[in-house]
Amino acid sequence: MNRAIPVCLRLALVLLASTSLGMSPAGASGFQPLHSIKAAALAALPAGSDAEATVDPSLRVPLCPLSLTTALNRAQSVEVSCPSEAGWRLFVPVRIRRSQEVLVLTRGVAAGQPVTEDALTGERRDASRIVGATLSDPAQAVGQLARRTLVAGSVLLAGDLLSPRVVRRGDNVALVSRRGGVEVRMSGKALGDAGENQRVRVENLSSRRVVQGTVAADGEVWVNR
Repeated sequence: MNRAIPVCLRLALVLLASTSLGMSPAGASGFQPLHSIKAAALAALPAGSDAEATVDPSLRVPLCPLSLTTALNRAQSVEVSCPSEAGWRLFVPVRIRRSQEVLVLTRGVAAGQPVTEDALTGERRDASRIVGATLSDPAQAVGQLARRTLVAGSVLLAGDLLSPRVVRRGDNVALVSRRGGVEVRMSGKALGDAGENQRVRVENLSSRRVVQGTVAADGEVWVNR
């Protein structure tokens, strides 16, 4: 019967035998090469997968007289087994790299400064190592302001950027409403800062009602967009 062996542990009996024979685990013969276990795990993944397998360097399992068999256990591990009568079985962690095009900073940008096109380049990076919403089109970033100091070589994320302020708190703005082909304009006062296509609260100076609207590029606030 196969014995389940955690990938991070040695086989106690193998270690005991090695010690009794005066051999160090690293120099002892008759163990399955670790590279063959890794290769078997990677071969079990879908063709063309860009992945890496992790095997504890201290792992020692007996040399298998037969070809290793594998089963994709789940996305994060592969079951590798020696199918002989006195065989063994272990689970090898694998990490599949998902490459995608992202924007990377070619130079640093200070907090509050606009991002320019010459500060950006496109690169393919491992998506599993990136935390946050990435950007791929320079048009999504050029002209936006750095929320904090951005370091050269880092991946640019949507959360790193702020829209330039078109409307600021206290500004007099035009409130615009259009329904059924009829456009109505009213005077208002902005109650907060906002950039293009962002929402802002505005006080209608005629009715004193506070409404929310969307800021247009020219600073008008549309209340029914």
